[in-house]
Amino acid sequence: MDFCHECRAPYREPVLAKLRIDGFLLGLVVSMAVGLLLPARGDAANVLEWATKVAIAVLFFLYGTRLEPREALEGLKHWRLHTTVLAATYVLFPLLGLAMRVLIPSVLTDELYIGMLYLCLLPSTVQSSIAFTSIARGNVAAAVVSASTSNMLGIFITPLLVTLLMQTTGGATVSATSILEIVLQLLAPFIAGQLLRSKLHRLLSHTTLTKVVDRGSVYLVVYAAFSAGMAEHIWTGMKVSSIMAVIAVSVVLLAVVLAATAGVARLLRFDRADRIVVIFCGSKKSLATGLPMATVLFAGHPVGLIVLPLMIFHQIQLITCAALAGRWGRAAADHPAAAPPLPART
Repeated sequence: MDFCHECRAPYREPVLAKLRIDGFLLGLVVSMAVGLLLPARGDAANVLEWATKVAIAVLFFLYGTRLEPREALEGLKHWRLHTTVLAATYVLFPLLGLAMRVLIPSVLTDELYIGMLYLCLLPSTVQSSIAFTSIARGNVAAAVVSASTSNMLGIFITPLLVTLLMQTTGGATVSATSILEIVLQLLAPFIAGQLLRSKLHRLLSHTTLTKVVDRGSVYLVVYAAFSAGMAEHIWTGMKVSSIMAVIAVSVVLLAVVLAATAGVARLLRFDRADRIVVIFCGSKKSLATGLPMATVLFAGHPVGLIVLPLMIFHQIQLITCAALAGRWGRAAADHPAAAPPLPART
């Protein structure tokens, strides 16, 4: 039997770990179910709206306290790598999203296409991109900078792309008020976190706290989106075949981007560690950023339907990239000379 080294008590593996169930995925499913079964109405809906805004602001404030400005500026010197990642995120993905329009109405409904296009306009993930790069024994420092830069730029680029691309497809109307709300709700807390980072970083860097805020805010946004969908009766006509179509399109989309990023990284003659960064940071989309932004950009629209493709794609990318990271990590362990040393654990 294993023991906890600090308390010498028997260590018991968490139940979810024993069952191989992802806790975050389970939380998303529960949030969706609660939103469908117990939607907020009337005064409760108004309270939920304000609670969601506060949670999102706190989340981006914490993002600001995490990023070391000096580290980011130093890492930006690897400009070819970061430019490649940003091109995959904000050029390749949007072009693929626009190409999906040919799938209407045979494969995707208009609403689900809007959701697929929206996920193509989002920044990369931060935590999972870095984690998978580390597992695969890639360039972790470069992954930190690429993923963080993608997220910071996404606060500006995603609303701009939504305005330019989704208005022309009739999918959304983004006003100056929406852009101002993005700045106030996302960018302002992030800047405040950066300014107060030196004073609050140690206090707010506690893993449990950040995990609770990260996941809690996402769960709250998911509940609010599906709750509003029930109140507006947008789920009445949803078919299982439509959900299966989104899953199939998401799998193909991820496969195309993984192949493209791997091919471009080889063409540009990046070494193994940097190729891993391009593949993982360039192929993923951020649920944590996309959900809060959708509530602002698509106010008055069926947000639940719009973010459904994002939630499906998010799970597919996690499962696929986790498998790839594990495989490449094991290969690097078998041939240590082919991989850089793992970063020291602190």
